Amino acid sequence: MKNLILVIAASALISLNVTAQTSKNVPVNVKTAFSQKFAKATDVKWGKEGKTEWEAEFKLDGKSYSANYDLKGEWLETEYAITANEIPAAVKTTIDKDYAGYKVKESEISETAKGKVYEFELAKGKSKVEVAFDMNGKLIKK
Repeated sequence: MKNLILVIAASALISLNVTAQTSKNVPVNVKTAFSQKFAKATDVKWGKEGKTEWEAEFKLDGKSYSANYDLKGEWLETEYAITANEIPAAVKTTIDKDYAGYKVKESEISETAKGKVYEFELAKGKSKVEVAFDMNGKLIKK
């Protein structure tokens, strides 16, 4: 039991150290661009998304967000979870019609320079599907 506790404690310390080192390695232009776009963000944690992208996970107005930037500091995308009440009526109508019997397991907004997209993980029994809609309920991605 003591060995298990030591392994867990060591793993926690290592992961904290990796996170801290990653945060130190974030390019200044990426941090600056993030600070300008999300000036009121709190609890910011940085991570690498592949070789060409940085991701900040943070809190803003009580919600959890993630924002991605390229190596030049250009904003690529922001994602955040939404509640059922935040889903536009047109999107709800399309889901009810085209995915009758499916339950919404996850719902989020993805914002890019092209605009907002509503992304969902839907499930019906063992069947799962990931879909994305524009705010008018038009299917964009399946």
